[in-house]
Amino acid sequence: MKLHIAIAGIAGVLALASGPARAGIDDAKAAALLKTGGCSTCHTVDKKLVGPAFKDVAAKHKGEADAVANLTKVVRAGGKGVYGPIPMPPNPAAKLGDADLKDVLEWVLTK
Repeated sequence: MKLHIAIAGIAGVLALASGPARAGIDDAKAAALLKTGGCSTCHTVDKKLVGPAFKDVAAKHKGEADAVANLTKVVRAGGKGVYGPIPMPPNPAAKLGDADLKDVLEWVLTK
């Protein structure tokens, strides 16, 4: 009986430990990071500005398992031709760190 309890306890700890280390960010934190990264100069949540609205980015990448990784590459290297003729300049890690970029992209994909 004690063995079953110990195994269940260990399994519970492992399940918790295997979850994401960082929680999602709220809208206020996202807005601050978008400003720091310069993203809000060209993007808004619900309407096209210079670049696409975040809701359009989320819709385009809905269901993609590797959406964050793919968007990270575009943000870091820059992109062109996906949403129109205006190219997106690269956004270096010195401007917005990798962990913050990941949080922002996960937030964008919820819109």
